[in-house]
Amino acid sequence: MPKTEIRPRRDIVALLCDADSKRRRDTNTWAHRDGRPFSKEEQALVFRATRVELEEVREQLARYREYRRTTEEAPEAFQRFLAPFMEQLTKKNLGNAVQLMSEDDRTEFDRLLRLVIDPVHPFAPYAF
Repeated sequence: MPKTEIRPRRDIVALLCDADSKRRRDTNTWAHRDGRPFSKEEQALVFRATRVELEEVREQLARYREYRRTTEEAPEAFQRFLAPFMEQLTKKNLGNAVQLMSEDDRTEFDRLLRLVIDPVHPFAPYAF
């Protein structure tokens, strides 16, 4: 018999991603990140979560933590990346440094610059 692939249910993963990790003692339920307690239907849905769905939530949260780490380190990484180009210049400005870059260097420059200037995105299921 062929092995079937078990896929996580997106609605359960999204609900778990929006859950506050602490159970509310006042309502004896879980709550959304914004503090709203889970409805009875949401609570029942969470209790039906499979190992595959819990693993999917864990992986998504890990990707988000990696994204946050990368964005926090971006300003310093950007400076380290630019340093060798700036050392070659007598008139040190960004435009002159970019002229020294190869196509691959410019791709990395653009990636790092976006990380530095774009606002940090909040966590959302299936976004990272």
